[in-house]
Amino acid sequence: MSVNKVILLGNVGRDPEIRYVEKRPIASFPLATDERPVRMPDGTERPGRTEWHNIIMWDGAAEMAERYIRKGTRMYIEGRLRYRTWEDRNTIKRTVTEIYVDSFELLGSPKSS
Repeated sequence: MSVNKVILLGNVGRDPEIRYVEKRPIASFPLATDERPVRMPDGTERPGRTEWHNIIMWDGAAEMAERYIRKGTRMYIEGRLRYRTWEDRNTIKRTVTEIYVDSFELLGSPKSS
């Protein structure tokens, strides 16, 4: 038995990009997760950091993303890791890690300026 499960809680980095493959909608967008700075027992501080995740949603989830998800939206996502490899126009091999969404919840709207 094996498990491929990812749980993320973060903020959308830009409005979803919607495209269609054989009439199936696909939404893609970055999601940022943050680690807070940590003060070590010896007084040193490990700085915080932001990780960016490539999120992919299909079909009904993609349609929801198009309607309701905007830059800054706070989200809870459950999904699976996928790796994709391709060659760019200069024949350089590229690899990307993506999160294919199984379920999600919108936790808050983007803050208005």
